[in-house]
Amino acid sequence: MNILIHPTYFPSIAHFTAIAQAEFVTFEVADNYQKQTYRNRAYIYGANGKMSLNVPVIYSQKNRQLYKDIKIANKEKWQELHWKSIQSAYRTSPFFEFYEDEIELIFQKNHEFILDLNFECLNVICECLQLNCSYSKTSEFKMKDSENSDLRYLVNARKESTFNFDKYTQVFINKHGYISNLSILDLLFNEGPNALNYLESQKLIAE
Repeated sequence: MNILIHPTYFPSIAHFTAIAQAEFVTFEVADNYQKQTYRNRAYIYGANGKMSLNVPVIYSQKNRQLYKDIKIANKEKWQELHWKSIQSAYRTSPFFEFYEDEIELIFQKNHEFILDLNFECLNVICECLQLNCSYSKTSEFKMKDSENSDLRYLVNARKESTFNFDKYTQVFINKHGYISNLSILDLLFNEGPNALNYLESQKLIAE
């Protein structure tokens, strides 16, 4: 199937399940930016449980701004904080050392726009997964899309859908239990080369 979906920061497993199973992906880049979404947020599994990584952005609610025009607030030096959090969470995971160099490179750059950062995250993760993802970008915003399966709702972090994904072993599972639908980083570092098989076998059915 062909899907319409948002590019997000280190996308969730639900996002990547959809991408891995799609014949062709169209990314929504012509919409207005909204706060409290996965556009600038990802969740990982830290020592104290579910942990949010937020990329600071320069955004004003007074005037509507397009997603593609939103800039990152790089003065806050968020890159070092995010990378240290990821290291702390996953350095003991089975496959962290296999992918850490590629992931770390992302944090060594100062992307000006959140959209550019998100596409780099997407491309690097696809390389790690050895997933050949063919995609295009929207040129205008449409409320309804009759040509693609519309999965843009997955970007919403406030009203997140619940998915019955298969469990896999997580670093702190014995401490806090299994946490579903985290960032793709969690699956990648814990499952390694098996991550793509996992994504291709899941059912994207929201409960």
